[in-house]
Amino acid sequence: MANSFRLKAPFPPSGDQPRAIQEIVESIQAGNRFTTLLGATGTGKTFTVASVIAQLDRPALVLGPNKTLVAQLCSEFREFFPNNAVEYFVSYYDYYQPEAYIANTDTFI
Repeated sequence: MANSFRLKAPFPPSGDQPRAIQEIVESIQAGNRFTTLLGATGTGKTFTVASVIAQLDRPALVLGPNKTLVAQLCSEFREFFPNNAVEYFVSYYDYYQPEAYIANTDTFI
């Protein structure tokens, strides 16, 4: 079966990226539900994640902490995966307030 997720990048992984990619791939293949990738701004975390997606040949849900970063991530993933659907959703709300229950007034907010 041909790879569905073909990474298009003008550069290969460098520095710590090859090791990080391999360790994340192995972690996911081992069945670990959570893996954390830490790195300073500009260290290639997005490219590392794109490389993992390509190696595993699996779709991914990528979450971001704010609307600006999510738009940037979407743009970069569209460049890395020009032949795949890369979409994003931004909440209509400025902040999230989870549902809460006030017991003494029997009120849901």
